[in-house]
Amino acid sequence: MSDNKLIKAIKDKGKNIEAEMSFFDHLEALRWHLIRASIAIVLFTILAFVFYDFVFDTVIMGPMDPQFFTYRMLCKLGDYLNRPGFCIDKIPGKIINTEMAGQFTLQINSALLIGITLGFPYLLFEIWRFVKPALHENERKAASGFVFYASMLFILGILFGYYVVTPESISFLAGYQVSKVIENTFTIDSYLSSVSTLTLATGIVFELPILVYVLSNIGILTAKTMRQGRRYAIVGILVVAAVITPTPDVLTMMVVTIPLFLLYEVGIIVAGMVEKRRLKRERDEMAKA
Repeated sequence: MSDNKLIKAIKDKGKNIEAEMSFFDHLEALRWHLIRASIAIVLFTILAFVFYDFVFDTVIMGPMDPQFFTYRMLCKLGDYLNRPGFCIDKIPGKIINTEMAGQFTLQINSALLIGITLGFPYLLFEIWRFVKPALHENERKAASGFVFYASMLFILGILFGYYVVTPESISFLAGYQVSKVIENTFTIDSYLSSVSTLTLATGIVFELPILVYVLSNIGILTAKTMRQGRRYAIVGILVVAAVITPTPDVLTMMVVTIPLFLLYEVGIIVAGMVEKRRLKRERDEMAKA
């Protein structure tokens, strides 16, 4: 009797060791995926550091230039609609550096932000490579376009944030004055923080359909729930639009609100497709049983 208990204990111990080894094997695999993604980000960061004149003068400082693409398009739109108020031909305010190592850390931080932005699609690819072996064949097929769609949505969000949200916010905040006695003078850290936050935040917000897809597959979210919560979502979208576009005009707010609302509607469609696919899979499994 005691021999059987001893054998059973040895077997259980073996199973526990095997499970622990499997867990650590997964951690090791994840570590290497993250290392490869980090190397890609570092390479993009070095590239941005080497070509920093273009990165800083054209990309980072672009929204402060009256000849920026968005401002030129607004001027053309104002001429077409006979609304001269649309045209932005001057960005008031002055940017200064107040720290001894400020410009050096500016170059490093902004190059790193560019590296993270450019390396994000590859990070998604490495995450997909890590998750893929744990999925069933039908789940792999269903999620085969994850990296492509997530990357495209992120890039669209970055472009929308950089060309729409950021210039509108910068032009408004740079010219906003409580009193003429107060002159607008901004530190370069404050400016870089505003540009990067507005741009990257919009890129992340555009990942909403991917989040809906994941939650729908888990069973947490359904198309019916999203339809029922549409009125609350609209209020939330308006709040988000008001926060990321601190401009007083309704038109600018609508320019941000409409794409976010369309993303929510796309999320409903995605949730419906996932739900239909899951129900079909369950029916097929029941038929086989």
